[in-house]
Amino acid sequence: MHTSTTSTVPLAPWTAEQLEQATQGNWLNNKKPADAIKRILTDSRDAEQGDAFLALQGERFDAHDFVAQVAASGCQIAIVSRPLDIDICQLVVDDTRLALGQLGAYRRQQNPQLKVIALTGSSGKTTTKEMLGSILSRLAPTLITRGNLNNDLGVPVMLLELRPEHQYAVMELGASHQGEIEYTSNMVQPHVAGIINIGTAHLGEFGGRDGICTAKSEIYAHITETSIIPAADDFTETIRQAVKTEQSLSFGAGGEVYASDVVLDAQSSTFTLHTPQASKTVQLPFAGEHNVENATAAAAFALAIGIGLDDIVTGLEQAVGAKGRLNFIQHKQYLLIDDTYNANPGSMRAAAEVLAQQQGIRVMVTGDIGELGSSAAMEHYKLGRDLVSVKGINFVVAVGEFAPAAQEGARSTQYGKKMQAFLNQEQALPFLIHLIETHQPQPMSFLFKGSRYTHMETLMAALMEKL
Repeated sequence: MHTSTTSTVPLAPWTAEQLEQATQGNWLNNKKPADAIKRILTDSRDAEQGDAFLALQGERFDAHDFVAQVAASGCQIAIVSRPLDIDICQLVVDDTRLALGQLGAYRRQQNPQLKVIALTGSSGKTTTKEMLGSILSRLAPTLITRGNLNNDLGVPVMLLELRPEHQYAVMELGASHQGEIEYTSNMVQPHVAGIINIGTAHLGEFGGRDGICTAKSEIYAHITETSIIPAADDFTETIRQAVKTEQSLSFGAGGEVYASDVVLDAQSSTFTLHTPQASKTVQLPFAGEHNVENATAAAAFALAIGIGLDDIVTGLEQAVGAKGRLNFIQHKQYLLIDDTYNANPGSMRAAAEVLAQQQGIRVMVTGDIGELGSSAAMEHYKLGRDLVSVKGINFVVAVGEFAPAAQEGARSTQYGKKMQAFLNQEQALPFLIHLIETHQPQPMSFLFKGSRYTHMETLMAALMEKL
């Protein structure tokens, strides 16, 4: 995990006593650093003099093996769960993974000026987070979860980057098992938090959407002010039962913060944003109805933390999508839409609707969706059936182990001929080139999407080289 801070402003230093206090650890042989400690790092490649290297242990790795190497590069402090025969200051703790969490929580408590938003959900987390970041960072320094640092290791790593000038923090919390969000939301202590939606991401780990709802609802246990609720979700009632705060705010159709007069353009959308205080038109630089929903969610979180409607609208209109999230790349008469950051069944269907709005021959290129457990084949079957049925999509090119299952789904409809299935990218590329050759000189739009591990951006780059 790469944890170097993106800011040039130095972090607030730590003392040896603070590290001890936060982790309940002990300095080996009472040998402790005399000077202030610059940073706490989990990536041995970045550790230098003045840093403390925290040695994580996983199922397949043990960073205790890197402590000697870190010491050789000038780093004189390590946080370990067993004493090592190395001449270096060693803070010995029970469990370095838990110690990382304790250090993150300690840093959070040291910044009482901070207003914290935490959010979770099956899809739209990253986009909603970026929209919130755009709203808040215009007003004051804001810490925003980077990349996918949203699990029990990533959340404390982000909290370690808190600095005294930060006024806001937007923390994305992910769940890959029950209890994870309980752990991270307790660490983050949000003023405002909530679920964006309950979809079908990580079905495998949770054994169904009920399990996903239970895991995500753990976010409501540690909110100090306002709970945010999706009004139009299948699980809205279950979610409401998890709320512990007196104050709540709902968003989406039937909620207190909602959109009307929605106009979807090829690469943007316009809508009226309604809030309990007032309404205002928003020109959103994001395509797709799902992003209008994400914008209403972002507005609800921002309202709950005390941001005015004008500032919310300005922030939404200036928001920029994360890399690999519906990024539009125009190349000659070809439009390539890079939506390769990740995928789940819900976001895959939403992406298809965006593609259907584009010009020319529309081609959807899909990779496998991971973490669906025993329902993977059936979920891909349903996806294949639904994607070819989207009006306006001319071809679906499915790539990966579950491409044949998707093709079976496609063939269960009258549009079966729209889909081609390939087991890998090398087989798919010649077909994509063939499509381009047979449709010249017409404009064409391609959308690439798949789970992170499928690296669909590789296939997109390979195709761009041929254009």
